[in-house]
Amino acid sequence: MPTTNVLVLFYSMYGHVYRMAEAVAEGARQAPETEVTLKRVPELVPDDVLEKSGAKEAQETFKHVPVVTVEELDRYDCLLLGTPTRYGNMTAQMRNYLDQTGEHWAKGKLIGKTAGVFTSTQTQHGGQESTILSTHITLLHLGYVIVGMPYSVQEQMTGDEIAGGSPYGASLVAGGPQPRPSELEKTMAHKFGEHVVRVARKVAHGPA
Repeated sequence: MPTTNVLVLFYSMYGHVYRMAEAVAEGARQAPETEVTLKRVPELVPDDVLEKSGAKEAQETFKHVPVVTVEELDRYDCLLLGTPTRYGNMTAQMRNYLDQTGEHWAKGKLIGKTAGVFTSTQTQHGGQESTILSTHITLLHLGYVIVGMPYSVQEQMTGDEIAGGSPYGASLVAGGPQPRPSELEKTMAHKFGEHVVRVARKVAHGPA
């Protein structure tokens, strides 16, 4: 069976979504005959503003990750897209990138490819589900086949701790004293990445 090419694409301000993207990519690599590429969208916030907010130092931890181009998007069979939440929606950085995909939309270059979305919020009720679902709308316009996180990933059923995760996609809650993503959230991200890519292989190449 041919190799399935996967793009894990993220924007991260303080590193939470970057760490989530690494876990998603690790899970994606568990699917057979899969090539996974990790990239980030360009930053739009001025350096002095990043400095004042404390984000500039945090972003040094993932400066080594290549910046994506719009032109390369159709090279991948599967897109795993990660964005923090801004008022219940994706960030301006991710919006800016997706708003440049008009040629892909016009020529149908992304129709039939597979996508899943993951996110992060500062608080438990900060808009995780609305961010994932509203991001799905853009991806559907581009022609992607959307894949969520099934309840076979039973970690999303926990009531023992504050954690992200929903049937719409993997997520994390960045606030609180413990490092994030938590081990539970990383496990969900790992399983989510593998699940989406296994579905993508079937969509792109047929049943194994």
